[in-house]
Amino acid sequence: MEIIKTGLAAFGMSGQVFHAPFISTNPHFKLCKIVERTKELSKARYPQATIVRSFNELTEDPEIDLIVVNTPDSTHYEYTRMALEAGKNVVVEKPFTSTTEQGKELIALSEQKGLMLSVYQNRRWDADFLTVRDILDKSLLGRLVEYESTFARYRNFIKPNTWKETGVSGGGLTYNLGSHLIDQAVQLFGMPEAVFADLGVLRNGGKVDDYFIIHLLRPSLAPDVKITLKASYLMREAEPRFMLHGTLGSYVKYGVDKQEAALLAGEIPGNPNWGEESEQEWGLLHTEMNGKEICRKYPGISGNYGGFYQNIYEHLCLGKTLKTHAQDILNVIRIIEAAYQSHRETKIVNLK
Repeated sequence: MEIIKTGLAAFGMSGQVFHAPFISTNPHFKLCKIVERTKELSKARYPQATIVRSFNELTEDPEIDLIVVNTPDSTHYEYTRMALEAGKNVVVEKPFTSTTEQGKELIALSEQKGLMLSVYQNRRWDADFLTVRDILDKSLLGRLVEYESTFARYRNFIKPNTWKETGVSGGGLTYNLGSHLIDQAVQLFGMPEAVFADLGVLRNGGKVDDYFIIHLLRPSLAPDVKITLKASYLMREAEPRFMLHGTLGSYVKYGVDKQEAALLAGEIPGNPNWGEESEQEWGLLHTEMNGKEICRKYPGISGNYGGFYQNIYEHLCLGKTLKTHAQDILNVIRIIEAAYQSHRETKIVNLK
């Protein structure tokens, strides 16, 4: 295929912000159909796309090459299965599935059908994460001993009329933001041998977990690194997004990648300076180089969520390696399940 004809399963926040802008601005894709069950919000921005009222209208269209399953968490398994059975390549939003067994079944089906199954782990293309990877690749901290990654949020009330807060169709912070933090850690350090976690419902009236702290123990690529992942909806004063400590020094980074805010403000991906951080936003590197102590801002690498869809094109059309293969990301679901078990049973859960 020269142009990947794409159907978008929903036009809520993720469709409007994380998928449609990057599909529509990549010349190798054509955004053909968008599911909006009652509204027509996409018409103004994407007039070339046909609005349809059901997911079946994507699976039944012989022209569609790729379906993006960006519907509520609890529908990921069913809709991905339907798309694969209809012969469509699939990008499914994180979290991949609710259970490891569901994920295994979908991976087997995709292999049987000879189709691509990718999970939208877009935060591999965050500016701060790319910068952390760069620092580690250059061994600027010496031997890393501690890695802490935190998503700080503040909303001290339960948002009404949203499935993410009720738990009816999935939700919960561990499946939501945890999917990103876990995936990033596994990318850097490999699969942990064990998990120890504490989850919580901290807000008044909360029905799903809105706090977690997860320790990934003895990761395969760096068994001695102490890994802590954390998120909460009651962090009015933010902790560092990343804190890394090594035998030579430390790196501390505040603030979050700017792409989501830019997209919410209506900016178009690919504009000049897309994903760049100002010097004021760079993290602090305090370490030794050539025997001399240095303490200065470390230039951030530009973020680019467009890299996700560019890789999808390169895989489907040029045969290049898929960076977000569902088989690899299945480990994220394994770790999330282990975190819930660890919390319930107040013990370390082994993954081997």
